[in-house]
Order: sequence, then C-alpha cells, then structure tokens
Amino acid sequence: MDFENSLLRKYRDDRRRLTEFLFSSGLTEVKTAASPTTSYSTIDFHSISTDYVLDCIRSGDVLDVSQATDRYFNEACRPIMAGDTFYLQTLTESAGSPPHRVPPSLPLENGKSVESFNIEKKYYEATGRLPVCSAKEGANSQGTTKVPVLDSVNHKSVPTLGLPSLKTGLLDDDLRESAYEVFLSCMLFSRPEIQATESRNMEKRSKLFSILKSRREKNCAESEYVENPWNILHAIRTQMQISESVDSFIRRRLVILLSDKSLEQIDIPRISLALLTGVTRSIFTAEKHFVHWRNRQANVLEEILCSDNHKIEKKALRAALEKIRNLQEWEFKMSTSEKDDVLLSADHLAASISSVPGRFGVDGETRYWTSCYHMNCRLYEKLLFGLFDILEDCTLIEEAGEILKLLKLTWPILGITERLHHALFSWVLFQQFHATEEQKLLEYAVREVGRTFDIDSCSPKEIAYLRSLVCFRVAGNETRLNVIQSIFSSISSWCDSKLQDYHLYFDQNASFFGTVVEMALRTGTCVFVSPVDIQFSNLCLPNEIASEKIRTYVDSSMDAAWKRVVGHLTNGRVRHYVRHLADLANNLKQIAEKELYVFSPVLRCWYPECAMFAAKILHQCFGERLIPFLKDPSCLTEDITEVLTAAYSLECCLIGLYSSSSSQEKCHFVDHFNFYPIAEVSKPIILDWIVGQHGRVLEWTCRTFDIEDWEPLSVQQKIAASAVEVFRIIEETVDQFFAWSLPMDATHLQALLSVVFHALDNYLTRVDDQLVEKQSLYPSTPPLTRYKEASFLAVNKILAENLIVDDAVYKKLEELTISKLCIRLNTYQYIKKQIDVLEDNIQKSWQSVISKRKLRYSMEKPSENSDSTDLNVESVSELFVATLDCVKNSAADAVQRTSEFLGTKIVFWDMRDSFLLKLYHVSVEGNRIESFLPQIDSVLNVVCGFVDNAIRDLVVMNIWKETKEGFMWVLLDGGPTRSFSDSDIPLIEEDFNMLMDLFVADGQGIPRCVVEEDAKLYREILLLFSLQTESLIQTLIDSSHHISVNAGRTKHAMHYFVDSHTLLRILCHKKDKRASKFLKTRYNLPPSSEYSEITWENSNFSSPVVADMIRSASLRWSEKGQSSIRSLKKKLQETTWK
Repeated sequence: MDFENSLLRKYRDDRRRLTEFLFSSGLTEVKTAASPTTSYSTIDFHSISTDYVLDCIRSGDVLDVSQATDRYFNEACRPIMAGDTFYLQTLTESAGSPPHRVPPSLPLENGKSVESFNIEKKYYEATGRLPVCSAKEGANSQGTTKVPVLDSVNHKSVPTLGLPSLKTGLLDDDLRESAYEVFLSCMLFSRPEIQATESRNMEKRSKLFSILKSRREKNCAESEYVENPWNILHAIRTQMQISESVDSFIRRRLVILLSDKSLEQIDIPRISLALLTGVTRSIFTAEKHFVHWRNRQANVLEEILCSDNHKIEKKALRAALEKIRNLQEWEFKMSTSEKDDVLLSADHLAASISSVPGRFGVDGETRYWTSCYHMNCRLYEKLLFGLFDILEDCTLIEEAGEILKLLKLTWPILGITERLHHALFSWVLFQQFHATEEQKLLEYAVREVGRTFDIDSCSPKEIAYLRSLVCFRVAGNETRLNVIQSIFSSISSWCDSKLQDYHLYFDQNASFFGTVVEMALRTGTCVFVSPVDIQFSNLCLPNEIASEKIRTYVDSSMDAAWKRVVGHLTNGRVRHYVRHLADLANNLKQIAEKELYVFSPVLRCWYPECAMFAAKILHQCFGERLIPFLKDPSCLTEDITEVLTAAYSLECCLIGLYSSSSSQEKCHFVDHFNFYPIAEVSKPIILDWIVGQHGRVLEWTCRTFDIEDWEPLSVQQKIAASAVEVFRIIEETVDQFFAWSLPMDATHLQALLSVVFHALDNYLTRVDDQLVEKQSLYPSTPPLTRYKEASFLAVNKILAENLIVDDAVYKKLEELTISKLCIRLNTYQYIKKQIDVLEDNIQKSWQSVISKRKLRYSMEKPSENSDSTDLNVESVSELFVATLDCVKNSAADAVQRTSEFLGTKIVFWDMRDSFLLKLYHVSVEGNRIESFLPQIDSVLNVVCGFVDNAIRDLVVMNIWKETKEGFMWVLLDGGPTRSFSDSDIPLIEEDFNMLMDLFVADGQGIPRCVVEEDAKLYREILLLFSLQTESLIQTLIDSSHHISVNAGRTKHAMHYFVDSHTLLRILCHKKDKRASKFLKTRYNLPPSSEYSEITWENSNFSSPVVADMIRSASLRWSEKGQSSIRSLKKKLQETTWK
C-alpha cells in the first residue's frame, strides 16, 4: 500500500470521513474495547470494516469496534467480492490456459499469513498507521523513499538504492516530519535573527496574525517574498504537510534548546529529546496523533543511537525508549522525576556518541555521518521531495532555488557533501520523472548527474567517506556499492531496461528518448568499469564504450522487436503462411520507419553506424524467411502480390535507413547486405499480367462504348459517360500496376503505356467512325442553264428527286444531332485534358519507382550497376511521346474534324430546306437573308450553350465558314430558280454584311478582323456580279483553255478551283440577254424556262468541258483559288479598259 499516491490517499481520507459520519450519526450504538462510551478519539477509522458498520446499521445491532477491526483484517486476506463474484488482479485473456499440473505447496515463510495481519492490527492500535512492510521486509525492499510509479509502459519500478533498512519501521510520513524538524533546527541554529524573532513572538502569535500575515505575503513582490525567511519556512512547512499547532510547538522547543549558549552543534538525537520534553496531549487534535508522534521520536532515537557500533548500553537505551512508547506507563504511572531520568539517560548516551570523532577526518564530520547514513540519506531525500508542488508533482515550487540554498544548512547534521547532494538530487528528480513522465524533470536530473562529475577532484578523505556509504544491490549476486554508485546504477538499470527494447517503451511517446539515452550513457559507467576503479572527477564514457553501449541497445531492441512481431503473428495456429509473410514485412517496415525518423537521429550522435546496423539486422532476419518463398511463385495471385509488394517496400525502407547514415564504413556492411531477388521473380510475372490486362481493358472499353447514348453526364459535365468510364478503367489499371510497389524497368512502363494507348485509340476510332462523309451532306448541284423568264413550278420537284441519300447514312445523320455532336466535341476535349492528368500521375508514380531503384543502385558496386538505361529521363520521355502524345494529337484532330462536320451538317443538312433552297428563291427581295438570321442565331446559341469554352471559338468559326460556303452555293450553284439582276447585287452585299455581323455579335463572337480576313475572297466574288457582261464573257473566253487542262483529274471537281467555273456560273445566274445568248451560242445551255425532267446525268452537251463543269460539285476556295480570282479580276479590268 503506497501512501504517497495522491489518489489512494484521497480515497482513504474520504473513506475515513464517511466512517466517522456513520459513527457520529447515532444510527447505531457503538461499543469500544474499554467501555460503551461515545469517545472516538482512540478509534482508528482506517482499520474499520465499512461492511460491518453498514450491517450493524441495517440490523440495529451494537457496533463493536474490536469486531469491526478484526473483520477489516480478515477481509484483507481475501480477494474483493461483489456478491458471489470476486475480482482477479490479472486479465484472464493474457493469463492463458490454466496449468494441468498440480500446484506445489506454498512455503509458510514466503507468504503473508493471517498472523501477520494480526500483528499489523496491533501495530495499528499502537501507532494509528498501517505499516508498508515489516522490519524484515524492509531490509530487502525499502532501501529508500519510494515515489508513486506511474510508468505508462509496464509499471516497472526503478531499482532501489539498497540502503540498509530502517529497523524501527519508520514510515515515509515519519521521515518527512523528522526531515522538517531537522531543517527547522538548522535554520534556527544558523540564523540567530530568526531565533531572536521567534523568542519575542513565541506567545504573541495568533490565528488572526497568521491570516493577516498571509494576506500581506500575497501582496509582496517576489523579491521580498524570497528574502523573507518566514515565507521560506511557511512554504517548506506547507510542502512537508506540517500542521500549524505542531509547527508552533516544535519552534518553541527548539528555541529553548538552542538558547543554551554552551551548545556548539546540534544533532538529530538532541532534537528528538528536546521535542519529547514538554510535549502534551493538547497540542494534537487526536490522541492517536499524540501517541504516534511520541513513538516516532522514540523510533528515530533508537534508529540513530543503536545503529552505531560504538559500545554503549543499547539494552538500557531500548528499555528507556520502550517506556516512552508505553502511553499508559508514561502518562499515568511514571512521575515527573522518573520521566526526566529516562530522558536524561538517553541524552547521556547521545552525548557519548556525539563526542566520538569522525572516522575520516572530513571537515565538520561527526560520528553520525557514517553510523546512520542510511537514515541521513532518507531524511535529505525527503527534504528534496519537498521542492515539488504537492498539487502538481511534475512542477517545482517557485521558492525551490532559495530552499536549495537553505538545505545546505542541513549538510553538517546529515553528512551531505556537494557531490552527494547532486547525486541525491538527481535521484529524486529521476524518481519524480518516473512517476510523472515529465520530460523537463529528466533533463534536470541529467544536469545534476553532470554536476556530480563536474566538481573538482575530491580529497582522499572525502573519497574514503563516500565509499563507506555502502548500499547492497541484489541482482543474482549481492553487490556492494557506495551510495553514488548505487544511485547511478539504479538509474542506469532502469534506462537500460527501457533502451534494450526502446521500440516497445518509446513507441507511443518518444519525446524524451534522447534524454533517456543521455542519462543512460552518463550513469552507465558501472556497467563497463569496475566499481573499485571509479573516480569521481571528470567521469564520462569514452567514445568507444558509448558506441558499444548504443550498439548493444540497437541489437537487443531489434532482436526483441523481431521476436515480438513473430510471436504476435504466430500466436496460435498460422493458417496462411503467405499472409503471414506479408504481415511480417509490413510490421517490420513500421519498425524500420520508426528507427529511421525517431531513434536513429538520436543514436547516431554516439554511434554513427547505428542505422546501418539496425537495417542489416532486420534485412537478414526477414530474408531468412523470404528467400525460400521466392523459389515458388509463378503467377501473380493476390497473396503472392501482397508478399512481394510488402517485401520490396520493406527492403526500400531498409535501404533508406541504411543510406541515412553518414558513416564512412558503408562498404563494410554492403558486403553483407544481400538484396532480395524480388526483381528477378516479379519482372516476367508483371509482364504477363499487363498482357492479360490489355485484352480485358479493350473489352471493357468496347462494352462501355456500345451502351453510350451521347447524353450529357450531368448539367455541369456535358460530356459522354463512356469517356469517364474508360478513364476510370485505365486509372484503376494504372493504380493497380503501381500499387504493387515492385521493382520495374522501362519494359514494364512501355507495356503499360501500350495498354493505355490502345484503349484510348480504340475509343477515339470508334467514336470517329460514327460520323458520315461530308460529301453526303452537300445537296446535288442543279444543271447549268441560261436565264430566260418562265415558270419554275417543275423545278422544285426535279431538285427534290435528285436529293437521294443512302438509308444507312440517313439513319446516322438522324442520330448525329447538334447536341450529341457537341457532346462528342466536349468528350474529345475532356480526353485531351485527362490525358495530361493521367500522364502526370504516371510520371509521378514512375519517379517514385525510379527513386527506389536509384537508392538501391547507389549501394551496389559499379559492376553491378551497369544496367541503368531505365533511369534515363530522355528514353522514358520518348515512350510518353510515342503513346500519350499521339493520343492527344488524335483527339485534337477529332475535334477539328467533328467541328467541321458540325458546321457542314448545320448549314447543308439541317438548314437545307429553310436556308439553301429558299434564300433568293425566284427573287432576291422576297427571300432575303434577314428572315433566316433568327434560325442561325438560335443554332449558335444552342452550340455555345453545349460546347466547352476551350473549343467554342473553333466550333463557331467552322459554322461561319460553312455558312459562308452555303451563301456562295446559293449564288453560284442555286440552279434555275436563282437569277440576279444588277439591282439585286447591292441587296446581296447587304445580306452578306448582315451575316458577318451575326457571327461578330457586337464583339462577343468571332473577332471582326478574323471575319473580315476570311471573307475577302467572297467579297471579290460578289464584285464579279457587278461587272459588265461583255467583260465577263471576254475573260471567260480567254481562260477557257485552263478548263481543258484540268478536266478529268478527279471525279469530285469540288477539290479543284478553276477560275472559269466561277465566271461560267456567274453568267448562268445573271439576268442579262447578252449572257443568255452567249451561253446558248458558246455552250449550248438550255434555257431555264424550258428546264423539265432532263437530269444532268443524261444531258448531252456538245462541249465535254461544259459537261465537266456541270458535273462539278459545290465550290471550295483555297489559297490557290484566291490567287486565281485576283488574276481574273486584273484581266477583267484590262478588258474593260480596252
């Protein structure tokens, strides 16, 4: 039971108050051992069974205190019960199955019998406290004051110092109170002004004065607070948990003691004897406290005086102290003179010991330094614990610095030297760190350890004195160490226990790992150097020893981590060996990463090769299990893939761990770092997998395309769902490819890019194949005629009969609506963007693969690193150019073709009846273009609302070009229904300008400069209509020889631009008799009035050149055609001038 634990102490206090309340509530009659009175001053409520009290209250029986105490100790022998259920102190899951053998008999001396609890009960009745352990147990376990251990890892306590045990069974509270008495005595003895002030105010201090003083202290500045010794005494009294009444009594008795002018020095026996003189029951709140206080003083005297080997009357001393402990005899049977005789005899014995000089001749040394050093160290340790805030164990109080200075006053009494002070202070700080896990306390402890060694060399006398302070350490064999060695050995043992498996103890909290390592190296001298040879000056570990110690930590921690992982994975039956290997590799990778980023940066300060050493151990351990497995795989199953991936990832991590070392000894380890043959095993298997994926990806792409309806994916994403699905399929394949994290080369990347290329190229090809030839969209060219006024009732019928389209083509055209064509354009643009994203992802993933290979190549010898072509950036870039860039170019070409097709379909198919066949039909004034502009504008709004902004200008530009072509088709290939007089030409030019303005859209559409530049050729054609008929005829005659030169070159004359074709069509559509007469005489063209059921295929024209012109399709103007028109215009001007 640990009274220092604050939670336990709070629980016991609450339990005592509740028990006192039940006693004083009058719910039942209480019977004490002496008589049935209501005096509870002699009752120890800590040893009362609450269950017994509650049972008496329920039944109305008399509450017998002795029975309640007996039941308390009897219940302590049994486990905690709740009805018929009892609670175990260990988890049944971790305990495993019960043993099958018969348990051995339990020796009586090893267990705690019922009689021992009866002894504890009697001790409780006499002292009012529950002993932590018996005197015999104290010799083995209670070497010094223990701090509550709250180790979050395994609750492993720090090894004790092994100081000789306290034979009188003094508890921690007893030591704390005695330490305060020593400190107060030294203060009063060393500060005469404090003693004088205490003498004057001994009888004047009151509770009111204390309250006013405390208020005044709160308003004082910090400097004044520190300088006032009363404030220091108040702080230390609060920290040591001494009541004001007891403190007042102690001060009065000490002032009386120190008022003796003949007193040259004080010691603990004289302090205890002075406090025993004049003590009364009225000072304490309860009689049991008074009894305990007297017993404590007697125990302190016995502990100190009887510890000396000097020949004194120890039996007489123990007899005198026994009288002091016996309350009945001391208070009621002994007279005042008898009491004085007892105290005087003890004082004579103490004086005889004090008069004996010290053993080693150290300045200020007394006999008590060596005779009761185990008591002195414990008392000084208690004073050092008083520096910690009682409310926050991890924090030093503000007055800690001043108190440390004042603690030097106790050194002559307690036998503390400066070196011993630093050692004990480091021990206290370390214990407090162990209890609170506060890193700054460990840093303070490291600093105090350093100060222990930074002090100048000790004198031989001090060295001899320190060596006489013997501690007994039992670890297999009993070891004798001096107290400083024992402190450092205890700290070093704890640090070693953690650092030998630092992956376990510092896995969750590695913040103070470096400080623990530094502490282990500072205090670890005892492990490597014989205690006899230890010197106390300039002591530190040499570099070689520190490196060896760190190497030991790494070796043991890696071995423990390996065994822990293997043990955890093989706990029970191993159902799947392959899965076991993958889990093992993953767990080892976590250990390697922790070593790389957390532990190695700290350890390499003392051992630069620690990372390489750790990597070699883990690599070798896992390789022993992996190599036999790599001989079997022939295909990439899920389990095999998982093992290979995990193993390769582990090896890359170990290579990174190995390479993180800055040591020059890498070559020494490379010879023993045999890489796993994962690449040799996985390369053909990966290629086989990619080949299999190629067919599957193509199949999935075709299925996705077959169910595509070319409806927008969503309101925001106006693209085809099939394209999104195709990229999802490709990205899943790519992710699966790189998710393996296996060694790969350029062959694997080339195969993967081939899969991507063929999937996207197949998709683009199938989408493009759904378009029809643009030739199918153009209307049949009417036969050329010469103008003659007549009725045109039969022409429309003939023209309609000539517009024959194949059923399959017509069905495709019905499916290719404007919205669906826009969806296709957006899909092409989406493919272009996603290819860039896909390429970036592949590049990044490939760089990750290459970085691992480069890291491995950096560790190999030059002869082994010859095959580095896969690491060439240019060769890898060429693979992307040959595949993904080619797909992007194909997508860009598809955008261009589809946008041209969209413009052609809108003008020559969708608007054929409403625009081509009605514009300027019969007359110009009756069918001008302004009646068709709303329809064109509506189509443009639909297109702009669908297509992506990135390609909108391109699509609108192609629609403008096709609209311009349709306008020229009406003027040049409009047939017998179109004829234009000179007065119609200005109207036509005005219509053309209106058409241009529609596409410019007040600056919101195509830039006007672009439209004007593109319309130059067509404006020149319009100017030809304004020329005189004679000039046109003469120019046509002069250029007619060009027709025969190019005649018959191609079946589709629309791809050839001959100037005479334009002139001939202008004359055919001109309302002029001279032109009609020329066409009749020169080319034997039929008049438009006589045009009937005769089609152009059956026409018999005398001139084969004219027949070729009639069979020509709609005109297309190229750069060559533009230059021809310019030359033609020049000839016409020359003819006119002539």
